[in-house]
Amino acid sequence: MIHLVLGGARSGKSRYGESIAKQYAEQGFRCVYVATATALDDEMTARIAKHQQDRVDSNLPWQLIETPMALASTLQNYHADDCVILVDCLTLYLSNHLIASEETHRNGVDDLWQQQKQALLACLPSLKGQVIFISNEVGSGIVPLGELTRRFADEAGWLNQAIAAQADKVSLVVAGIPISIK
Repeated sequence: MIHLVLGGARSGKSRYGESIAKQYAEQGFRCVYVATATALDDEMTARIAKHQQDRVDSNLPWQLIETPMALASTLQNYHADDCVILVDCLTLYLSNHLIASEETHRNGVDDLWQQQKQALLACLPSLKGQVIFISNEVGSGIVPLGELTRRFADEAGWLNQAIAAQADKVSLVVAGIPISIK
């Protein structure tokens, strides 16, 4: 089963996703936490440290897998009938690719984002167990001014739509309250 959890910044989406994983852990599922964040500055380092502490405080036996770029292959390597995988988060995964594609475009190398996105979408139907994707809902704000930020908003929206189309459940978290939308 695939569950997409959407929400704005500090909406409680990660906490909600972890609470879903906890329910499966109580049924004997193995817990895999796929972290996509990269610490590019002090603020992000602090955010990552908070998420790490939250995992410790949850008392769940998380197996941490750090995957900033190759999400499809990671999911294929770790999925199992008795496993719950929490991916936090799709928009950081997208950001990693957009930053890398900006750098590679300057060097004349093709953008790999569309290939990675297609690989992710293609692997979803074959995944066993429970997979919870956390993602930011960025389409409710104003249209960004810069080209890269507009591309991010567009790509995030398209990625969320594509995952939602295949997901069994989709939830939107607002002010810490989950709302089932599928």
